[in-house]
Amino acid sequence: MNENLFASFIAPTILGLPAAVLTILFPPLLIPTSKYLINNRLITTQQWLIKLTSKQMMTMHNTKGRTWSLMLVSLIIFIATTNLLGLLPHSFTPTTQLSMNLAMAIPLWAGTVIMGFRSKIKNALAHFLPQGTPTPLIPMLVIIETISLLIQPMALAVRLTANITAGHLLMHLIGSATLAMSTINLPSTLIIFTILILLTILEIAVALIQAYVFTLLVSLYLHDNT
Repeated sequence: MNENLFASFIAPTILGLPAAVLTILFPPLLIPTSKYLINNRLITTQQWLIKLTSKQMMTMHNTKGRTWSLMLVSLIIFIATTNLLGLLPHSFTPTTQLSMNLAMAIPLWAGTVIMGFRSKIKNALAHFLPQGTPTPLIPMLVIIETISLLIQPMALAVRLTANITAGHLLMHLIGSATLAMSTINLPSTLIIFTILILLTILEIAVALIQAYVFTLLVSLYLHDNT
């Protein structure tokens, strides 16, 4: 086990050079593809899941919003595979880095906002001032709504970072406790090890859910601006 609790969140290096880019590009290589007319069960299941996810996210969108379907599906696959890759031993999870999550959240959020101001500027500006607001409260509400709009990408990135980081830290602590108890009390070790297995299963679900939540929130921002 690592001596430093946060050592697993440090960006990897090879011969002193940063290897985070290689780590980020590795998950797409794990996605199977087929050149045959008849696909196998793995490819068929993969295509079914992609169609199901795409249909669920794109149903509420109009024609203009559905042009983002390829980007959103690619985003959820990328985040999910990256999160799952980080659960492997001696691996690095790029989504635990707030800088990377902000790099994904800010351009997507800015794209939806710019699209909203270009396509329906009146509705976009109407969000800053709810109908029926008393006149003395207008300046305060405009400031509050502006701050809430600008904080959306930060909320996206922090939510993903916090959930993935918290799960990894908890797994690290329970794994260290299991290793320490193995030489002291065997029954207690088995109980802690069972908890670790259950937590690992939970983290697999969290990795997939957080990818879906991140993409779904981007899809909702897109829906509000198209």
